[in-house]
Amino acid sequence: MPAAIFQALAAAAFLLHLAFIAWVALGGAFAQRGRTVAGLHLASLAYALVIQIGPWPCPLTLAEQYFLRRAGHTPYQTGFLLHYLDRLIYPDVPESWLVALTVIVCAGNLGLHARAWKQRAAASAPPASTPGLDPHRPHQA
Repeated sequence: MPAAIFQALAAAAFLLHLAFIAWVALGGAFAQRGRTVAGLHLASLAYALVIQIGPWPCPLTLAEQYFLRRAGHTPYQTGFLLHYLDRLIYPDVPESWLVALTVIVCAGNLGLHARAWKQRAAASAPPASTPGLDPHRPHQA
């Protein structure tokens, strides 16, 4: 395959990685849209935390590095966040700070999920009955 195809695949992996990071960082704002969206976002949060804190590399990083190598480029040796965001946003910030920032962003998103869950629970709760009236007999007076 021509190197240009691998370069395009590396760019696609990069863009998919950015989209996933944006989803993890901002997806809590969509938690109120429904349980499916909230569930997908919670799973993404858990995955992001495991990959960021654990010893495992992100599959998207591995894919991008593979495609860069196949395109004839020397792939970066660090993780995605350190390679790109460290250069652009966090110059000379220790990796531990990036991990801490990830945890803080995830905790904030969990707070948004908790608020959405409380709102859904309150909206689905049955109305309080009037004291002295039997809720099974609707026409009392």
